[in-house]
Amino acid sequence: PRSILQWNVGSHRDISHESLSLFRLLEPQIEILVLGTGDRVERLHPTTLKQMRECGIAVEVQDTANACATFNFLMNERRIVAAGLIPP
Repeated sequence: PRSILQWNVGSHRDISHESLSLFRLLEPQIEILVLGTGDRVERLHPTTLKQMRECGIAVEVQDTANACATFNFLMNERRIVAAGLIPP
């Protein structure tokens, strides 16, 4: 829960089922993945989001600044959460 890992994603276009596999491997299994897609909210492919839900992981997509705030809020609530952040 208190780890920082390198995520090799340069833009929202790089987010795929494969790039999200890192988050499916974390132990304990995360409940929520907060994705920050840079300066603005970018749409992800619906199939990618569906595949994460099927693994039991909810995905919240926001701009990076709001994703950081959401991540901190959820951590403060003691939720098992991870963040994938693309710099603005």
